[in-house]
Amino acid sequence: MMRKFIAREIQFLKPASDAPDLSPPKAYYSDLLIQPSREFEIFSRRMADTCASQKTFITATMQIDPAASVKTIDKANEVFHACFHSVLDENRGIWECLDPFTAILVFWDYETAVQGKKMLDLLNEKISQALDVKLIMGTIAFPFHDFPVEEMAGCALKALDHAAFLGPGHVVEFDGLSLNISGDRLFQLNKIDAAIAEYEKGLFIAPADINLLNSLGVAFGVDACLDKAMEFFEKARSISPEEVMIVYNIGLIHRINDKTDSALAYLKKAHGINPDVFEIELLLGHLLYKKKQFDQAMVHLDAAIRIKPESGTAFRIKGRILLDREDALGAAAQFNQAVKLTPNDPEALYGYARAMALQKKNLPIALSFAKKSVGLDPENEDYRNCLEEIQNIHDQIEEKNQDRSIRSA
Repeated sequence: MMRKFIAREIQFLKPASDAPDLSPPKAYYSDLLIQPSREFEIFSRRMADTCASQKTFITATMQIDPAASVKTIDKANEVFHACFHSVLDENRGIWECLDPFTAILVFWDYETAVQGKKMLDLLNEKISQALDVKLIMGTIAFPFHDFPVEEMAGCALKALDHAAFLGPGHVVEFDGLSLNISGDRLFQLNKIDAAIAEYEKGLFIAPADINLLNSLGVAFGVDACLDKAMEFFEKARSISPEEVMIVYNIGLIHRINDKTDSALAYLKKAHGINPDVFEIELLLGHLLYKKKQFDQAMVHLDAAIRIKPESGTAFRIKGRILLDREDALGAAAQFNQAVKLTPNDPEALYGYARAMALQKKNLPIALSFAKKSVGLDPENEDYRNCLEEIQNIHDQIEEKNQDRSIRSA
């Protein structure tokens, strides 16, 4: 049951966002590397032909706010074209519109990196002034570590996604964080192997980056490579011993490996660092319940409910504790709340049915919930036994009621 429990509610921790208090972009342009558009394919071919012989060049993506006025968006293509050719010419660079508000470009023939950056800043300024908007821009200069020419366009897209976290007016040069964001996007798309490869590239650039080390550990953990996951969590902890997400993730690995005491030790340390993380409080409550340390478990479960009242799991575990304490009435109240929040949670349905059966009240509802729990998890012996028990109680009461009706008639 623990693995199902983990899959539903207890997960490895990653930062909520790589840019605190800002939302991720609605569209990730790095998705074009998975499903290339016609425009991106055209640009990639042109870039491969023109940049193969260049020793240095800069690739950039730039975007006006997609929420800009229709008039501004309609004007963008024309402005991109005019401004590009006012700063550069066809012998020094190429560009392509990816959509009505986004362009990608590459240029060369500058003497120094500083000069190249000034040319890009001038282009940014001209487009911003012509459209009266602030641009979001992602850039990468070649050479970059040992990245090949053919990856530069994709890196510029990843840098644009990175800049989108920060909002209009920001320019981001491709770096390890860009790869962390790209890896997180692949992780979100359930492309775990690709995400791992992206995090590993990021660590090549920034080998001591805590978020990248943690992200790689999470990816290996989700991929069930627990030893590899622990290796990267421990590397991260050696750099930042008080980073709560890393301490928690190590605790979760111990829990998955059924090392409950070690898991509790790490989780309690994580709680001491930050007592307001839902996953920490919920898993602590669950493990302490399993060890029958009910009073301590209740403290952490109440904290989990305070942090995330829309989750039914903590209510369900509290219901189990109250059943073990033979408080059927109190348990029913907790399971009732759990079922309201998660109507298809078989454990909550089973617990509520059992609590009502112990009180011998609301038996038709109890029978309905017991049947539903078995329907959701037909292999669970506890659920089947509970259904049989409630069915028997229900049938006995029905028989008594029929006997009374006959006698009274």
